[in-house]
Amino acid sequence: MSWESALSGCSLAMDAFAVSVGVGTQASTGSKAFVAAWRLALACGLFQFFMPLLGCFLGEYSTRWVPALDHWLAFGLLALVGGNMIRGCCIEEEQDVSGVADRLWLLLSIALATSIDAFVVGAGFALADLPVMSLSVIAGIVTALACAAGVYLGRFAGGCFGKKMELLGGILLILIGLEVLVLHLMDHGALS
Repeated sequence: MSWESALSGCSLAMDAFAVSVGVGTQASTGSKAFVAAWRLALACGLFQFFMPLLGCFLGEYSTRWVPALDHWLAFGLLALVGGNMIRGCCIEEEQDVSGVADRLWLLLSIALATSIDAFVVGAGFALADLPVMSLSVIAGIVTALACAAGVYLGRFAGGCFGKKMELLGGILLILIGLEVLVLHLMDHGALS
């Protein structure tokens, strides 16, 4: 397992964690929080596991067309996702996450919305020739655990941690994209 996989997998969990903290603030009873926690953990964890694999498949397919630009694309994709996470945590907008545990379509919508970045990062990993299976496993497990913990944390601490964790995740993804770009440029003599 590479450190890029570990950090990226943890970073990808941050937006799902932020949503789960919001769900926790709206869970009025312990049993409602328990149901919301395990449903969010299962749905978001599975989506975070499969989306990088799908992104990797499409990323590997596209490497036949863009071998000279793959490092720039990987950097651009990771920076785009990281920048979007940073932008999302800086914009004050309330999300209505009430009833997530009760409505399957809303649960799957949240799982999909929070895993789109995992798809893009999976494609970036394919373009940078980084191991995507370890990324998928880490992203799935960490997301599931973060969602479960986020619901309970939100129930007791409110929404004060979710945005900060999303900011940290965005910064880490941008730094990983920069590392991919710099290492590739150094390997090809562009940076000495």
